[in-house]
Amino acid sequence: MRKTLALFSLSLGIAFVNPVSSIVAQVTIPQQVPVPSTPEVLPPLQPITPEAACNSQNCLGWDEQLWGGNGDRQALLTSIDNSLRYLGTNKAATAYANYQIKEITLDRVRRSLLRFRELVVSSTSAAELQAAVHREFAFYQSIGNDGKGTVKFTAYYEPVYTASRVRTSVYKYPLYRVPSDFKEWAKPHPKRVDLEGKNGLLGNKSRLRGLEMLWFRDRMDAYMIHIQGSAQIRLTNGQRTSVGFAGGTDYPWTSIGGQLAKDGKLPLSGLTMPKLISYFRKHPKELSNYLPRWERFVFFQETNGTAATGSISVPVTAERSIATDKSLMPPGALALINNSFPYPAGGGRLESRRVSRFVLDQDTGSAIKGPGRVDYFMGTGKLAGDRAGITGGNGSLYYLLLKE
Repeated sequence: MRKTLALFSLSLGIAFVNPVSSIVAQVTIPQQVPVPSTPEVLPPLQPITPEAACNSQNCLGWDEQLWGGNGDRQALLTSIDNSLRYLGTNKAATAYANYQIKEITLDRVRRSLLRFRELVVSSTSAAELQAAVHREFAFYQSIGNDGKGTVKFTAYYEPVYTASRVRTSVYKYPLYRVPSDFKEWAKPHPKRVDLEGKNGLLGNKSRLRGLEMLWFRDRMDAYMIHIQGSAQIRLTNGQRTSVGFAGGTDYPWTSIGGQLAKDGKLPLSGLTMPKLISYFRKHPKELSNYLPRWERFVFFQETNGTAATGSISVPVTAERSIATDKSLMPPGALALINNSFPYPAGGGRLESRRVSRFVLDQDTGSAIKGPGRVDYFMGTGKLAGDRAGITGGNGSLYYLLLKE
């Protein structure tokens, strides 16, 4: 803007200094003032050609993990059925009525899932399913974070923790229910430190007093549930339950690992969740310095042992559900991802393997913003957590819709 104003002022100066020459020359062409150009905003998804979807180097849609002794075809079918249930709701109708890519409609997404389900049931190999998909489906690629399709992947999971229904000298870090008047809270909302204190033990001085639902012995346990959004709970009385997201204050995601790296406490390169947790185990006092930097506070509801539920109100399925930015991506739709994920390799080791997997877009997250982000649901328990904690890297994301 300043450059445009400077050019405009300069042109006025020349006109005033030399008005005679302008008259003599009888210049009738009006002076052109540069107009700032508005960058073109690309739709988050772009259709790709059949040649791009299948060429001599690569052919999309090879998901060999559906077959074999450890195949998870039933998990994919379950995830499809969950999406189909969502697509029959008023919530889905509202979402697709306003979806920015007009050819991606609720009816087309639903028909695509029904036909794909038939193909998964009838196909006997990865090659057979892949060939059928290329005959009948069009591919829409996410433009990614660079406009060229580069998508950053992370993974999340459902942890399993032990908790008490009553506060004790050991179990003293609470998880809170959503306040009944939360929708009336003035903005800006209170920050994390205002609601639980620097040490997480604000207790009776907190405006959340009386909303405690469970108590944990380790502050990181409660904090990890805030990050993951749900958890399975082993109660100290021998019973089991679960908790799920019920609301959160209006603050953006802040990476605590990024904050540690910024302060020179840990190297950013190769920083994983296990390394982050290990750091706090060795330096517990640092929890009070770093956990409040994520200002958002999350509230929960008890879900009585039910499976983790995504943002479209259906259960998420281990390794067949993803979270994306729902202001951009089609909820409940069939997608195909390509990325490297860690897999058990024996002896407690994990090794990275690049795979393609058909997935359903069923969740979102406060850190999942823009067309270049995917969070992959790894499942429940310690192994899922170990795998999720070291998942990363760049891959690609496609949505599949029946050809029209």
